[in-house]
Amino acid sequence: MTARIYVLEVPENEGVVDVAARDSQVTIDKVGPYFRITADDELIIDRRATGCRHAVWYSAIAGLEDSIIVQQDKDALRVTRR
Repeated sequence: MTARIYVLEVPENEGVVDVAARDSQVTIDKVGPYFRITADDELIIDRRATGCRHAVWYSAIAGLEDSIIVQQDKDALRVTRR
């Protein structure tokens, strides 16, 4: 099982994808107009590192797959496998 999120490929979300890509435990691929971001157990993305404003930050997640968001606040996004 893995933690997996989908993020729409738009310029506003580039920071989220870029920060996720820095983690060697994360894989990113494309599914249609979405980035699929996958981690083995837990996915953690630091909001400040993304450069996203709050409105973009809280709307960046387009979907989850067998995962649950356990934190999404002004500091970080943490997603674990279900």
